[in-house]
Amino acid sequence: MLNEPIPFDPAHDLDALAASGALGGNVALYRQPRGPDLLRRAAPLEDWCALRMRHGVWPYARLLSGPPGPLATVEGDGLAAAQGINFASQDYLSLAAHPRVLDAAMRVLAECGPHSAGSAILLGNSRYSAALEQELATLLRCQHAVLFPTGWGAAFGAVTSLVHSADHVLIDTLAHASLRQGAAAATRNVAAFRHLDCDHLRELLAGIRAVDANGAILVVTEGLFSMDSDSPDLPLIQYLCREYGATLLVDVAHDLGAMGPGGAGVIGAQGMLGKIDIVMGAFSKTFASNGGFVACNERSVRRQLQLFAGPHMFSNALSPVQAATVLECLKIVTAPEGEKLRADLMRNAVELRALLQEEGLRCLGEASPIVPLLLGSEAATRIAGMLLAREQVFVNPMEFPGVPLGAARLRLQLMARHTPAQIRRAAQLLGTAARRALAAPRPLLRRGAAA
Repeated sequence: MLNEPIPFDPAHDLDALAASGALGGNVALYRQPRGPDLLRRAAPLEDWCALRMRHGVWPYARLLSGPPGPLATVEGDGLAAAQGINFASQDYLSLAAHPRVLDAAMRVLAECGPHSAGSAILLGNSRYSAALEQELATLLRCQHAVLFPTGWGAAFGAVTSLVHSADHVLIDTLAHASLRQGAAAATRNVAAFRHLDCDHLRELLAGIRAVDANGAILVVTEGLFSMDSDSPDLPLIQYLCREYGATLLVDVAHDLGAMGPGGAGVIGAQGMLGKIDIVMGAFSKTFASNGGFVACNERSVRRQLQLFAGPHMFSNALSPVQAATVLECLKIVTAPEGEKLRADLMRNAVELRALLQEEGLRCLGEASPIVPLLLGSEAATRIAGMLLAREQVFVNPMEFPGVPLGAARLRLQLMARHTPAQIRRAAQLLGTAARRALAAPRPLLRRGAAA
């Protein structure tokens, strides 16, 4: 069959893999297909994906059986279902299988059913969602919080509801796609500042104010950047926003709950609780649920979000089960148990980074729930991801558009319940796979890159 996976022997078949063309190309080549037939013009993209799938280097849309634990059963990408060490799921504090979280979800499911049955404007709220908004506001020392059915919707909705066509957005070049797409949808006046570069941000702010004293400016950054595991200087950025009459939005999707004192994330660690203009985040990384939120201090901003953020007004609200799940996770996050889980998570991050460094590999950023292992070459990253999957170590190979071309990497997502033995074994296998992929003959990688 055309799409049936080809058996692969990693001891002998790297040259054959390169010759197949499965290591060549990138998504950017297929991003804007041309032609009048909207339904068929993407056929070359499908052919390219099918080629990669046949040769075992399409590590996307796999299937997970059971909970997303440190050990998980995964299938797809030409692999039969197998249990292995899981660094591909987002459950930083291992709360998705926590007995209290499961009990809360089942109890509220029996009480309220599985569905919110409406948008948050039209009776989609519940006493659990109201309580969740209050608890989030308390954690972040804000006056108000507004819930969204997804983290993506919170980011997109926040920007598009607050920014008008005459306004300006200045956004870190590595900010989440949801924020960048929200900025592009809201105004043409969008400029990206160099990653974490406050001098460049100041230059852009001064340039705007030199010609536009009245237009609003939204500055967008993140608490923890998920592809580089680094953080901005939030006190300085907020100071710059005050100096130039701008508003700061910080996305805490990856750090809230998993980092910082009391689970307050990078904002808490930098002493900025209650001092950031707008805080938005997602529940899918630490809080065992879909959903997101935007927190602020002005009631008028809350009302603007409720009425003009499309993903809030025109999508069904979080279900009572989801809201209750996040509420129970928040209780754990802010309790002594949460501090213990964060300590376990950070221990795993520090140990894995140290072991990978001993293997001669380069980890980006600082210790956090995310360990980005930079390989650079898309071809090498595909090879390494394939070799690891066949050793039952599941990671997320990241290519464009998730990262820039030529900056491909393996993104490892840690959990509090990963064991030291799992960390040590994974580090050895990661070292072997990465070295083998990077040491592939240069003509092989050159052919792959040009295919």
